This record gives sequence, C-alpha cells and structure tokens, in this order.
Amino acid sequence: MVAPVAPQDAAWAIASALPDPEIPALTIAELGILRGVEMINGVMTVTITPTYSGCPATEMIKADIETALRDAGFSAIAVRLTHSPAWTTDTLSAATLEKLRAEGIAPPRRGQPPHCPQCGSAQVEQIAHFGSTPCKSLWRCMACREPFDHFKCH
Repeated sequence: MVAPVAPQDAAWAIASALPDPEIPALTIAELGILRGVEMINGVMTVTITPTYSGCPATEMIKADIETALRDAGFSAIAVRLTHSPAWTTDTLSAATLEKLRAEGIAPPRRGQPPHCPQCGSAQVEQIAHFGSTPCKSLWRCMACREPFDHFKCH
C-alpha cells in the first residue's frame, strides 16, 4: 500500500515544476525562487524570493502558483514574498548553469566575463547592460559573431 502524500509535499511538487516565465527551460525551484511550502492555519502558504527587487516576473510567478494549486484542488492559498535571505546566483546548481548555457544564455561567472554559450569562446564584448530581461545583459561573441544573453551575477 502506498502511503498518502502530505498536502504540503503535493503542493511543493506542483509549485516546483512550474517554469520561470522569463526562462521557461528552468523551473522556479531550479532557479531558487521557490523557498518553502507549508500549511499555516489551514492555508497552503508558498514562499518565494524574486531574483531581484522589482522583478517584473514576480506577479506572474505568484499567479502561476495560485492557479496551479487551485487546479490541483487547493482552495486556501497564500503566496508570500521574502527578501531574506536574498536570492543569489551563487546558489544555482551546476545542472542549472548547464541548462542556461544549453538555452543559449551564458551562465553567471562572478568576477569574470561570460564565455559564449554557442562556441565557448572567452573573446566577447558587452553590447548592452540589459538583455531580453533586466536580469540579463546582452553580449556578442567575437569568435562566432553570435549575440547572446548573459545571466548577471546577483
């Protein structure tokens, strides 16, 4: 006989599978945005930390969580934001960094310029401080001439 799944474990599984709206190849769990899921006074409470204050995807992430949990049968849901501890790219796993690169986004490299995610060259130049989203900058590879986003260190 299979043991029943605790409601917070089911809610975690649902929320952790949601894609990030700006980088759909990654889930909000892989990015470290999803911080916790717990039942508090009968309310399924999900805690998230945005990648930075003012991230425009935060409201969409909250709505996606609420919709997914309601669709799964949860009725009392709260999504709360926390900024402590602050989100940082330092916590991204090696697998997450590789997924970014595979999507054509140069992963963050603290204190170092990015390498081209297409050809791996270190001969790159920054084109713009902001790329397709505020958490990325736009670069160009001098070797293969391809433009690419670089996920900024935070």
